[in-house]
Amino acid sequence: MKKRILYIVSLIMALNATVVVAQNVILNAKLDTFAMRIGEQTKATLDLSVDSGCEVVMPSLKDKSLVDGIEILDSKEYREDINGGSRSRYVQEYLITSFDSTRYEIAPFKVVVNNDTFMSNRLILDVYSVEIDTANLSNIAGPGNVIEVELTWEEVRDSVYLTTILLFVVALFAWVVIRLINNKPIIRIVKIKPKLPSHIVAMNSIDEIKGDVSLRVEGNEKEYYTRLTDVLREYMYRRFGFNAAEMTTSEIVDELLKIKDKESIKELKEILEVADLVKFAKLHPTVHENERNMLNAIEFVNATKNIEEENIKQPTEERIVSKRSLKQKRVLLASVIILAVIIVGVVVLLTTDLYNMLS
Repeated sequence: MKKRILYIVSLIMALNATVVVAQNVILNAKLDTFAMRIGEQTKATLDLSVDSGCEVVMPSLKDKSLVDGIEILDSKEYREDINGGSRSRYVQEYLITSFDSTRYEIAPFKVVVNNDTFMSNRLILDVYSVEIDTANLSNIAGPGNVIEVELTWEEVRDSVYLTTILLFVVALFAWVVIRLINNKPIIRIVKIKPKLPSHIVAMNSIDEIKGDVSLRVEGNEKEYYTRLTDVLREYMYRRFGFNAAEMTTSEIVDELLKIKDKESIKELKEILEVADLVKFAKLHPTVHENERNMLNAIEFVNATKNIEEENIKQPTEERIVSKRSLKQKRVLLASVIILAVIIVGVVVLLTTDLYNMLS
């Protein structure tokens, strides 16, 4: 009975906590409730109303408690104009709680208005513990059964993504490591077409000229002798090693005289001289002369050919060895290091996610 009377008195005090401290300053402190159980929450409010333009300094609670035993969980402060802007209202709200059962007396709040100090009313809060029915302890339920909860996709999604990424990076890491270990030379076998002797090449080209009927038509003498002398110049380059294509007839003859006797060069000189006349003097030899110069070309090739070229054994294939460049090896090594770091990072993230999910 005493306790109820005490609560009623406290309620009356809380509801009538408005203090008019001056003609134009109204300061009000109140609690949403005057009594609560341990661990419950309530709100303490400090409300100040003054004329607009006044300098106001509201209290600042830095220690997160109103008094020893009452903790501030959250706070909010705002200002608004009232009475058409002629007055200003300052409000501070504190969400509080307590974990000790006792009566708390909250000291008045101090507010400064235009260098004058004003004190609010004192607040009283009763915190009481929950009464336990000791006569019926058997009615108190014991711990419940463990309930198995199925995992949802949102809970395992990150783990699935991380596992997929880990498997992909590990596979890529293994492939790069294998490439780095097997850094062996690349060997290619290239088939080589045997090189024909120079006189065989020349004779094949002369046969092509003999078989070209268009060269026998009157008026095509220039093309006929151009092709024939080109074959002979190429033959001399392959056979004797001097660049006959860039030399005049006299220069070719002088070069051959250093190598062969005059008799074998006489027929070649005649062909080259006729060819020069056809090209530059527009000479038109007869068909008989053309045939004779063709035979002279064949005789020159046969007289100067190198029989030993036919007996030279030539390779039919070639092994080309190509090593991977040092730059490529460095790229592979750098890739291994980067992938290893990624793997470690993903493993750490996956382990942390699994631990949080299972704990």
